[in-house]
Amino acid sequence: MDKYRVAVLGATGLVGQKFVSLLSNHKMFEVAYLTASERSIGKLYSEAVSWLLPEEIPENVKDLKLISNQELLNLEDYDFAFTALPSDEAAIVEQKLLENGKVVVSNSSNWRMDPLIPLLNPEVNADHIFVLKKQKHGKGKIIKVPNCTSAILTLTLKPIYDAFGIKKVVVTTMQALSGAGIHGVPSMYIIDNLLPNIQGEEEKVENEPKKMLGTAGIEGIEPADFQIYPTTTRVPVLYGHTESVLVELANGGVTIDEVKAAMKRNSWNKINGLHLPTAPSEPIILRAEEDRPQPRLDRGAGNGMSVSVGRLRLDSSGKVLRYIVLGDNIVRGAAGTGVLIAELFVTLNERGEI
Repeated sequence: MDKYRVAVLGATGLVGQKFVSLLSNHKMFEVAYLTASERSIGKLYSEAVSWLLPEEIPENVKDLKLISNQELLNLEDYDFAFTALPSDEAAIVEQKLLENGKVVVSNSSNWRMDPLIPLLNPEVNADHIFVLKKQKHGKGKIIKVPNCTSAILTLTLKPIYDAFGIKKVVVTTMQALSGAGIHGVPSMYIIDNLLPNIQGEEEKVENEPKKMLGTAGIEGIEPADFQIYPTTTRVPVLYGHTESVLVELANGGVTIDEVKAAMKRNSWNKINGLHLPTAPSEPIILRAEEDRPQPRLDRGAGNGMSVSVGRLRLDSSGKVLRYIVLGDNIVRGAAGTGVLIAELFVTLNERGEI
């Protein structure tokens, strides 16, 4: 089939680089345009980007000339826009992309809580994509990628919520430096240190998972009814967010084997029977070792699209569950989920379902 032409906005940042890497040799998509900040406009991508991924820059994008967001808005010959822009800039650019009839898959935090904009983690809430039928944001369609911490967390909360119900979640995160971007945390702040707060992060984790675990209805997406109490910290790890999670279940008497079975059932979910290229065969990988998961050892699981869960524990009442979850914040937490969302959209759109 003919490939869909795509643009990556903010292509020189870490998330933008991962988008470029994942899309460059994709069977559904062809990278047509890359945008960057003013200082890089007109340069070849390979000249302007400080490439930090372990894989090489794909040959078929090295010589693409970087353009501005404004120049992109004057072009018509592409179908999808993947945005990795600061939220204030994204709010303006994305509205114009929608007016131009583009499908926008956005990592920016603006509009994430809009009830008519799906906030998708496909194995968790693929059905929310049908809210697009109600969208009135322009001729195009927009879907949001969750915050990286929320994406990793909800993969594990979904089977728990479905099987046992959730009353309360307490989560403490140990988030990698890459989550703050290439120039996000000065070395003097983080070497031999831990930063006990990430500004603006806790509000996202309080709200986004409840939207993703909510119900899509007539008025849009209605969030799930439970509370999340997050503490977000930054640690001197390059890639991989680790989260220490406590879940108070709606009902007691649950066994650890039942929890494991629920997570394994969900881990083989092929997104409503669809076999999408970026979807991992096991979204949740259970680790039996007492010292796993670890970022250095486990962040690459499922090509970065799986999360690893360890130290599963239940209290004597069978109502308070504790565990550690780890995921790649740039792949599952950002670009990989964005590409998976686009694959879901293409598949359902070609079937005439959205």
